[in-house]
This record gives sequence, structure tokens and C-alpha cells, in this order.
Amino acid sequence: MTINEGKTERILRVSAGLFLLILLPLTLPGAAKWWGVVGLLPLLTGLTGFCPVWSLLRINTCATKQKDKALSH
Repeated sequence: MTINEGKTERILRVSAGLFLLILLPLTLPGAAKWWGVVGLLPLLTGLTGFCPVWSLLRINTCATKQKDKALSH
């Protein structure tokens, strides 16, 4: 599992995940509160720095990997 998310993207994912986990259960009524669990996905991918979807699409926003690639050519 290699890191494929840049610093800015990781910060945005963690922020979005926390926002969904905290705010949705507080604002949605009844069983809809469980939609806040969706926030686990961006939170976990932001904390680990690895996104499986980015990997499948061969997307890498990690600046260090792009710099290393440019230097090797």
C-alpha cells in the first residue's frame, strides 16, 4: 500500500470525514443519522494516505512521488 494522496488532499479528506461523522448525526432525524457513518471512508483514507479508487484509476496526488518520478527521467 503506497501513499497516493498529497498533503492537501489528506487534510481535506480528514476534515470532510470528521464533518460527516459529527454533523450529520446531530442534524438528521431518526435512522437517517446513520448516514454519518459514511464519514469513515474519507476519514480513514485521509489518515492512511491511501485511496483504493485512486489506485485503480492510477491517480497520485502525492507531491513527493511526482518529484521522484520527474528526477528519474
